[in-house]
Amino acid sequence: MTEAEVLDILRQGLWTAMVVSAPILAVALIVGVAIGLVQALTSVQEMTLTFVPKLGAILAVFWITMSFSGATLVRFYQDQIIPLVIGR
Repeated sequence: MTEAEVLDILRQGLWTAMVVSAPILAVALIVGVAIGLVQALTSVQEMTLTFVPKLGAILAVFWITMSFSGATLVRFYQDQIIPLVIGR
């Protein structure tokens, strides 16, 4: 295996990780900004007010995108990693 092949597999693995984590991170960002805006408008500075809704939103999005994430990871392993392990 050459250096270029290793770097290509690493690039594809990082891209797969980004695609799998993007929905969860985007929802965490949106919910965090929305709650921060509400806190700034109402002057309520309670730490649990940011944590609980964000956790709930993350869990909901994780549950909704679980099949997509699993299929993406399985496809990456079947197309990229397993052929390298068995020697193509």
